[in-house]
Amino acid sequence: MDCPNCRSAMAAHALEGRLGRSVTIDLCAACQAFWFDERESLQLTPGATLTLFRIVGEHVSERRGSVTDGARCPRCGAALALTHDRQRNTAFQYFRCRDGHGRLTTFYDFLREKDFIRPLSREQLAELRRNIQFVNCSNCGAPIDLAKASACSHCGSPISMLDVKQTEDLIARLREADRPDRAVDPTLPLRLARARREVEASFATLQGDSVWLSDAATSGLVGAGLHALARWLRQGV
Repeated sequence: MDCPNCRSAMAAHALEGRLGRSVTIDLCAACQAFWFDERESLQLTPGATLTLFRIVGEHVSERRGSVTDGARCPRCGAALALTHDRQRNTAFQYFRCRDGHGRLTTFYDFLREKDFIRPLSREQLAELRRNIQFVNCSNCGAPIDLAKASACSHCGSPISMLDVKQTEDLIARLREADRPDRAVDPTLPLRLARARREVEASFATLQGDSVWLSDAATSGLVGAGLHALARWLRQGV
């Protein structure tokens, strides 16, 4: 399938859905966005959501196209409508087909929808400013001058990081998943805990962590967290 936004070929990923169904998600690496057919996002199992996080971590980069008002539904060709929504206290947006065929969601807003992004604390922002002058926005990729702002001047997104601690909730749900007969990898909680510690400890070791500084400056803090999560998930998920 071609991307509804940039018309590049999308990569199809078959994932496990609820009640044993298979769900195919289409990914555009250029726009860093997913196409979900109607209600597919709600049909993903916790394990499939973790797999999507790994896929996102492997594709996220500092170079991305922006989703525009010219995006069209790949099923009917109609213009997609920008839609604002909210998950608990987190606002997110996506482009939807008015006839209900599906929606186009960026990586960043997919993570917002799943409540996996949180703004930096005052202390973390101060530590970041001591070590980096510019950081790319995790939402649109625009540069943010940390000396002047704590949010992106282009899209308005606050400087945020990946909340890897939320993965622990996914582990609990994995153990109560739609297929109780499926064995859950016993090493998964340990690997996710290590990913969380790596992300959280990064702010305490910024001065000596050139890899993290480079990753955060180019891919954004959410991207840096996704890279860390993907490294651990790739070991067995």
